[in-house]
Amino acid sequence: MGLFTIKHSLIKSGILQGKTDIHCHLLPGVDDGSPDTAHTLELLSFMEQLGYKELWFTPHVMHGMGNTAARLQERLNEFLPAYQGDLKIHLASEYMMDEGFEERLTTDPLPLGKNHLLVETSYMSAPANLEDILLSVWNHHYKPLIPHPERYMYMEEDDYWYLHDKGYEFQLNLMSLSGYYGSRAKYVAEELLMKDFYDYVGSDLHHLERYQSMLMRLKLRTKQLDKLEQLLENNGNI
Repeated sequence: MGLFTIKHSLIKSGILQGKTDIHCHLLPGVDDGSPDTAHTLELLSFMEQLGYKELWFTPHVMHGMGNTAARLQERLNEFLPAYQGDLKIHLASEYMMDEGFEERLTTDPLPLGKNHLLVETSYMSAPANLEDILLSVWNHHYKPLIPHPERYMYMEEDDYWYLHDKGYEFQLNLMSLSGYYGSRAKYVAEELLMKDFYDYVGSDLHHLERYQSMLMRLKLRTKQLDKLEQLLENNGNI
């Protein structure tokens, strides 16, 4: 067996130690992530065990959901006294680029880091005016960061090249590399990672079901680990 085929445990590699997760759904009771404080505390304990030191809660914001910056900040303030751990927790949002997005962009943004905005589309189709929406994000002085592009079924290779060449940034879902989202997402994630199309990586953690066991078994080639480590370093500078 050649050296290029040898795989190493992600967990045992130690690259998660002291790192930042920029995408997770652990704010309790606001979206399809953690349903309550008890679950969030369990999930935060898991992240501590993995070695993370800093987290960004990124609850979904979309039309008809009722999540506003004020509501999410209030919910975070209610939750924090219950958490006695060492993780440093921040609040941002994952925005669906839907019919209400432009209004939220103008009046109610919760940016990620200094000036990024986490913006997603439906997995099956993009809005007809996707380019106009992304340009609008730029015009509001935010950098669009597109999460889990490997999961968008409508995207082909030319689409990734086009968005990458335009300067839009991509965030890898860590578990796409394990097959958690299926074989297609795994294949595309591996391809985009090796082509250096990703800028950041997030857990996109919602719950521990399947996630924990698959993460513990995840093995990657040395070059994949090296590229993933660089994305984790980028996370800390966002």
